[in-house]
Amino acid sequence: MTDPARGTAAPLSTWHRLADASVLLDGFHALKHAVRFHAHVPVAVTTDRRAALALADELAPDVRVTLETLLTEIPEDAYRSLVPRPHPTGVAALAERPSREANLETLARPGRSAPVIVLDNPRNLGNTGAVIRLAAGFGATGVVTTGTLDPWHPTVVRGGAGLHFATAVERLTVAELPPGPLFALDPEGEDIRGLKLPDDAVLAFGSERTGLSAELRARTDHLVALPMRPQVSSYNLATSVAMTLYHWSATGGAPA
Repeated sequence: MTDPARGTAAPLSTWHRLADASVLLDGFHALKHAVRFHAHVPVAVTTDRRAALALADELAPDVRVTLETLLTEIPEDAYRSLVPRPHPTGVAALAERPSREANLETLARPGRSAPVIVLDNPRNLGNTGAVIRLAAGFGATGVVTTGTLDPWHPTVVRGGAGLHFATAVERLTVAELPPGPLFALDPEGEDIRGLKLPDDAVLAFGSERTGLSAELRARTDHLVALPMRPQVSSYNLATSVAMTLYHWSATGGAPA
């Protein structure tokens, strides 16, 4: 049943007016994290308001009051018309993308207390979302992608569970990368177990298929290798980022 205090026409109209310029929050967890990290969410819908608020009671009581205000129940066919791939929680929302200028300022801030992650020409949308989720969890300063992949693509945001709003996420060229000592992951590099990564490091990871680009390799200060059994060719991109961030945090990195 639709919340009697709110009709469906207004939120649907708002959705259609804002959709092209907004970030799609696909599912309860994406909306929860976006709200928790202060995203501006002008419209949020659900096919079952009572179930969504029960999830909030169970998993996110800190944002329950906000979600109660935001969420409007709409018919399932209307919900399915708004999203390319319906989420099992039956929740979707639109959020305002953070200012590029503010993100660039954060990424370039002197004396950063946590690394910036660089994904050099990534190809897989899900992997990129998983990396953003990891970066948010470890309290990294931000995630930068080079190349053609849009780190704010709806599939990336879905993979990141809305945690784009917990860190600075931007697409830049190699020439535009933020300052700081650049450590690039490469099988020929120095074993990471013998290194302490500085808090202001820029940690670069190559493409899943082709590795580091020549342009990024030329700018690298240090090549670093993860421990790997002989004859195992590589780790998944998100796994490599997780191992590297864990090493940073376990060897004295700033707490998340």
